[in-house]
Amino acid sequence: MVNSASPQIDPQLVARLSGEFDALGLHMRGVAADLTRLRSQLEIPSPLSAQQAPAQPQAHVPQPPVPQPPVQQQSPVQWPTAPTPLAPQAVPVQPAPWPPVRAQVPRRDPREPWWQRDGMVSRVLAVAGAAVTLIGVLMLLVLAAQAGFFGPVARVSAGAVFSVALVGAGVRVFGRQGGRVGGLALAGTGVAGGYLDVVAATSYYGWLPPVVGLAVAFGIAAGGMTLATRWQSQPLAALTVVAVAVLAPALADGLTVTLLAFLVLLQVAAFPPQLGRDWPYLHAARTIPAVLGMLIALADATWNGASPWSGADRSVAVALLALAVMVAVVGVGSAVVLVRRNTADVTATVMLVLATLPLLFSGGVAGRWTEVVLQCGLAAGLLAVPALVRPLPGHTRVATAAVASLAVLQATVGASPRDALPVVLLAIALGLVAVAGQARSRIAYGAGVGFGSIGALLFLDAAPPEALAYQADAVGSLAVIASGAMLAALMVLVVGQGHSMGLLDDRRADAAWLAAGIGALYAGTAAVVAAGVAALGVDRGFIAGHCAATLGAMVLATVSLRWGLAHPDRAHLALGAGLTLTFAALAKLFLFDLATLDGMFRVLAFIGVGLLLLAAGTRYARAFAEGAQRGRVEA
Repeated sequence: MVNSASPQIDPQLVARLSGEFDALGLHMRGVAADLTRLRSQLEIPSPLSAQQAPAQPQAHVPQPPVPQPPVQQQSPVQWPTAPTPLAPQAVPVQPAPWPPVRAQVPRRDPREPWWQRDGMVSRVLAVAGAAVTLIGVLMLLVLAAQAGFFGPVARVSAGAVFSVALVGAGVRVFGRQGGRVGGLALAGTGVAGGYLDVVAATSYYGWLPPVVGLAVAFGIAAGGMTLATRWQSQPLAALTVVAVAVLAPALADGLTVTLLAFLVLLQVAAFPPQLGRDWPYLHAARTIPAVLGMLIALADATWNGASPWSGADRSVAVALLALAVMVAVVGVGSAVVLVRRNTADVTATVMLVLATLPLLFSGGVAGRWTEVVLQCGLAAGLLAVPALVRPLPGHTRVATAAVASLAVLQATVGASPRDALPVVLLAIALGLVAVAGQARSRIAYGAGVGFGSIGALLFLDAAPPEALAYQADAVGSLAVIASGAMLAALMVLVVGQGHSMGLLDDRRADAAWLAAGIGALYAGTAAVVAAGVAALGVDRGFIAGHCAATLGAMVLATVSLRWGLAHPDRAHLALGAGLTLTFAALAKLFLFDLATLDGMFRVLAFIGVGLLLLAAGTRYARAFAEGAQRGRVEA
């Protein structure tokens, strides 16, 4: 009796599974036969057995018949044989290949709008609220006085009470959950408001002496910086400094000396929070307002004619110079301290350069020798920094050298007469390039090239090509003689040191030597002609100078060719320089001297050049003959 509740077995499913297992068995037997055949092929038989052994027929694996599932007699359903589509085939079943693995590219979430970022809306609202509140404090201190709403005491007292209340509220809010942004905004607004209140009491109303006002303001700024340091908030410190710097001129009725002193004091007070912290925005916020204020004040004083020797404006000029020195000292000192702690702080180096700008541009206020002293002091201080403070990053050393070079240039221009300026600049350039070669300093080399370039331009202005071409325009000053000789030596030294320091490779050095030779030839010719004019007068000295210059160029060409014979490793360079000078001397001899020189000077020029050419040719011919003879002996 069959239980109708028992599960029914599908006979077709059973037959399908049986056929699949049989096919799998056939496939595995075929794989075994293939492996056996591969093993027999890999075995290396001996030559005798390979000749005697007959060829073995390929093994054939018989395929057994597919068993049929048993047929149950009691079942009313007749069991069929294995379905034809599911019957095992002789072809082995290929396994399905693995799907290709694609590199999982992380999905980039769509960029979130800035107003939906975490805390962005609160920050924007806090900054806007602080700005509006400070403008309200400014109106309370200034505009209310102009409208006559409250008395001065009430206005200043209300501003002080309001600022203290804002700081207290900020401290209270900061300690609560999620109150960081609001606490920073309230405290920063209160500190800035208190600073503005002191500025108004000192500069606008005149109640506090400047010394007392600066002391109170320093205390407020120090308290704000202490709070920012305790809360580890660069935005609080930076925004407080920026707010004070932007709004303070409205209370001081312009850029007065007192306001500039407040800005410099703010620059000093905002430095301690940077110690041990990477706060570049605070560095910029405390330096840029003082620098901009000083530059504007110096420009205004220069335009109005203020100077230390102008009577009533003497105190203003002296105060501006003192503040410029203080800005430079604070800026350079704080930047050096910060870059020693963090060598990657490029902002500190940029602020170092900016802090020296007021002192560099103080020439309109200072007298001539006062400016020279200030610029020399600035240059000495900046050059002492990399010598005394080590290690310093490369960008700081380059910046100090560049600013020191500008200071030396200004001191040189201020102290030197106009005609002697090329001589002084070229002397400085020669010294710097020579020191660069000994110390392997690229900074000194670059500074020397810079001074030499300026000196060369001034030399061209003093000895233009017309002075060499026309007798009427000839010059015979000692400055031209000295600067021409120094410029010729400098061009040769610049290329030589650059090649020895690895700044010029062999291919570029050849072109540089060619250019230096042409420049040195011009400078030397100008110096020799000027010496002739100074010694013999314009008429005879001009002609004698050109004759001597032609012979001198030919002598240098001969020396260069002989030096190349003595130094085979540099023979190519020496030959190029010698031939270049030879062609230049011959071109000058036939194109200029033949038409300009007269009498014995023309004869002397042609005979001298000819003899030198004969000597050079004879020496070269003997050198080649000796080389050929040595080659035959060695062979």
